Amino acid sequence: MSADFLHTFYSHLPDEPTKDQRDLAERMQRFLFGNYERASFIVRGYAGTGKTTSVAALVKTLPAFKIKSVLLAPTGRAAKVMSSFSSKMAFTIHKKIYQSQKNSDGSIRMKLGNNRHKNTIFIVDEASMISGDRSGVGRNLLEDLIDYVFQGKNCRLVFIGDIAQLPPVGSDLSPALDPKPLKNFYHLQLKGVELKQVLRQAHESGILFNASRLREQIQHEYPKIKFYLDGFNDIHRINGEELEDVLEQCYRYKGVDESMVVCRSNKRANLFNQQIRVRIKGLDERLASGDYVMVVKNNYHWIEADSPIGFIANGDIGEVLSIGNWEERYGFTFVDVQLRLLDYPQQPPLQLKVMLDVLEVDGPSLPAELQQHLFDSVAEEYQDLSTKRERMEAIKTDPYFNALQIKFAYAVTAHKSQGGQWKNVIVDQGYLTEEMIDQQYARWLYTAISRASEQLYLLNFSEHFFSP
Repeated sequence: MSADFLHTFYSHLPDEPTKDQRDLAERMQRFLFGNYERASFIVRGYAGTGKTTSVAALVKTLPAFKIKSVLLAPTGRAAKVMSSFSSKMAFTIHKKIYQSQKNSDGSIRMKLGNNRHKNTIFIVDEASMISGDRSGVGRNLLEDLIDYVFQGKNCRLVFIGDIAQLPPVGSDLSPALDPKPLKNFYHLQLKGVELKQVLRQAHESGILFNASRLREQIQHEYPKIKFYLDGFNDIHRINGEELEDVLEQCYRYKGVDESMVVCRSNKRANLFNQQIRVRIKGLDERLASGDYVMVVKNNYHWIEADSPIGFIANGDIGEVLSIGNWEERYGFTFVDVQLRLLDYPQQPPLQLKVMLDVLEVDGPSLPAELQQHLFDSVAEEYQDLSTKRERMEAIKTDPYFNALQIKFAYAVTAHKSQGGQWKNVIVDQGYLTEEMIDQQYARWLYTAISRASEQLYLLNFSEHFFSP
């Protein structure tokens, strides 16, 4: 059995396995066929170490041994990437483990579903993004995922991720890739492997070569960051004057949906988004048909509970197909739109109401005081209802209160880009002093540049980042 598993696994790799990949295969085989309670496995791997090809090989190997698998990722974009490299449908964690339920007041709450799978391996990619705190759905995603998986009979859990990437917002570590809390707090029996050896092919890619060098610097308190461009045709240094031409080329040859500008702040992303819309796309309306937008707050109102999408998630990207009625109300601007979610191409477009005011906000979403103002304003509409319960039900199902919060999606922060990959990525240095170049900055930069799969452009980077 063991020789068969290893042979089958290696046969699905595109090249001769590295020592680390052999180690992964041998440990994975012991994990799959051993007798463990609450069995979990961590695959930690950096950019260019063969993590993606190893996961794909594992997914293709399992059916030969009558082992079922479920592929999961934290975001729709990450699930789409996982589906493409593994040739098997992947789902968002939220969609798989939660069921949306209507409360008696008409609002939606997320309830942990029942795991009816048996003898199944749950493989979770981009696990560095999984938070161990209460998330946007008011639940602890890591805890719920673990609880869900181990409800099932003889189910096992595999976490895959890159610890050099940014941890979840507000955290110093990625808890799903950290053995200590997984063992001590969640009582998992852990196995694992770390892929460190960079594949030979990765040295031929300027993106992966530089990502690997940058990752080595993350462990230093004061990292020495240098980019190497000579001999590579997939990494470029550009200035502000060249940006317009580069973006036009990216959009023309690869498409808007395969191009992204990654920035250090929401304020900077707003500036890029406005300039790109006006100067490249020729749009001067606040929102137009053909615009690409990113959802910045989870929304449960506009999708049926039994939809394959589940809900519209923070980070989902969509294309505005058409625009309907514009309306000023409560001091906000609302527009009816038809929206196509890019990561769910098989689903029909959605008809919904969006709030435009978030487009200009420098923060990640509508500030708390404006959210409260919206709530109070909508509540006034229902003052004539006789009971508090009726009023709350009316507010929570009100289309204006539930208007989708969006920003433009031509430029995003690195946190918002996580889990996604684009063929063309432009990374903006932004304002940076020498004192600001620390571990956190190196981690930010590593995350940003590893979003690019074909071409990487370094925008307005200081001279001292480049090797003579």
